[in-house]
Amino acid sequence: MRTYAELPGLMTQMTGDEKHGPSATSTLDVLWVLYDQVLRVSPDTVGDPGRDRFLLSKGHGPAAYYAVLAAKEFFPESWLAGFGSAGSRLGYHPDRSLVPGVEIASGSLGHGLPIGVGVAHGLLARGLPGLGDSAPRVYVLTGDAELDEGSNNEAIVYAGAVGLPNLTVVAVDNQSSTYGWGPGGIEAHFAVGGWSTTRVSGRDHSALAAAFRVTSAGAGSASAGPQLVVATVEGRENGS
Repeated sequence: MRTYAELPGLMTQMTGDEKHGPSATSTLDVLWVLYDQVLRVSPDTVGDPGRDRFLLSKGHGPAAYYAVLAAKEFFPESWLAGFGSAGSRLGYHPDRSLVPGVEIASGSLGHGLPIGVGVAHGLLARGLPGLGDSAPRVYVLTGDAELDEGSNNEAIVYAGAVGLPNLTVVAVDNQSSTYGWGPGGIEAHFAVGGWSTTRVSGRDHSALAAAFRVTSAGAGSASAGPQLVVATVEGRENGS
């Protein structure tokens, strides 16, 4: 398997106007930590009911996502060079029917979190055992500007109200929200709905991994509910 240091090289194999480079690179470290240290899913377990689910809601810049999936051998590295071309499995938005390991077809912003709430609810209703000792978890990656979409507000309120313990949202914050967040930032928006929250550097792998370990461990407590991890990164990419 490839290493983190090799991811930029994998990303350079993908070219074109729809690559959305800054949007993609803002998520690179979060994606790597999730797939390298957190998610209980592999190329051999993509169909296992007990796997963890990762949903890329911020789907319009999937180059980093594709690079990480290729590095972890979910699909051949040779697919990368065809990114966005006719007949390629790697479209400008991920397609779950074409790309192994992809859970949802995403790209239009504001859909991943509502879908994630439904998936998390469904897993609890089915009482599925997980891979190893823990029940399967759902992780949703959003952008800070994407949270401007009203569909997310309904999902945030509902998930907090029913206390979904198996749901973690990762909000990559590159300060691109249209109106900003005011006092308390993104965390306050979720906390008022009953979520537990934490903020770490989106480039610090140790801090990210520690935050995810806390969210996973907290799911076992009687008062557990949905979890938010805000990953701060540099720069500003409108619409991300």
